[in-house]
Amino acid sequence: MTDQEQRLRIAVQKKGQLADKSLQLFEQAGLKITRGANDLLYRAENFPADFLRVRDDDIPQFVASGACALGIVGENVLQEDWPEIEAGAVDVSRPLGFGHCTLKIAVPNEMDYVSPADLNGVSIATSYPVLLKNYLAQNGVSAGVVEMSGAVEVAPRLKVADVVCDLVSTGQTLAANGLRAVETVMKSEAVLIRHTGRKTLYPEDLLARLLRRVDGVLATRETKYIMMNAPESALDDIIEILPGAGAPTVTPLAGKPGQVAIHAVCQESVFWETLERLKAAGSSAILVLPIEKMML
Repeated sequence: MTDQEQRLRIAVQKKGQLADKSLQLFEQAGLKITRGANDLLYRAENFPADFLRVRDDDIPQFVASGACALGIVGENVLQEDWPEIEAGAVDVSRPLGFGHCTLKIAVPNEMDYVSPADLNGVSIATSYPVLLKNYLAQNGVSAGVVEMSGAVEVAPRLKVADVVCDLVSTGQTLAANGLRAVETVMKSEAVLIRHTGRKTLYPEDLLARLLRRVDGVLATRETKYIMMNAPESALDDIIEILPGAGAPTVTPLAGKPGQVAIHAVCQESVFWETLERLKAAGSSAILVLPIEKMML
């Protein structure tokens, strides 16, 4: 391999919802990314990785072709492009927990709607014809699909289509155009995808190192470190309350017979209700701390 081949190439969205969060993920994994004059390619200074910044629609093909080892893309975009991807060329490696959105069918407020059967015979405007056609087929609906590249929500007002199928976050855009969401076609989030077509294209040791770091970042998002004091007699009840904790560390408290200190890593969200339950079980001096880094 040449020196260039030894560097991992990672495809990320150039602009849009996932652009900044994708780079932030790798920066949290310890990569120092130089945002230079070259707007297409960013380079990591302390890790052999380059970031190719492209349109989100192009990311699945960049990874499938082997031009990039990894990519971050919305699951909705990946599934829309899936029929065009070479079999076995792309693997969905990890869901990333950001970039959440929902692909929904929305109808005009004045339209009577009860079930998907009411879509028979209508025309539906969308930027996701593959996902929409799959949904219609699964529900036995015969409807026309009008493919649009943007501004889908104005289609009924302009008489381009009767209803729409579009990404929805808050629903404000639909409401502003006299539409209401009635069916969910797909719930989506950002996913990390990797090239699997030609396994010798990129060094597996570099991929493994980077993916371990990414796993560590993802693990710390909801993970908290909890410390508390408690009566030894309440230990079993407290361990049962701790969310997603493995075996905690338990040590006697100096000068306080029957009292112990409990330290635990909780891999689920810790809510105020959890703290109240721990307090009711006999815990005191409860501390919940964020975890900056974790190697699994």
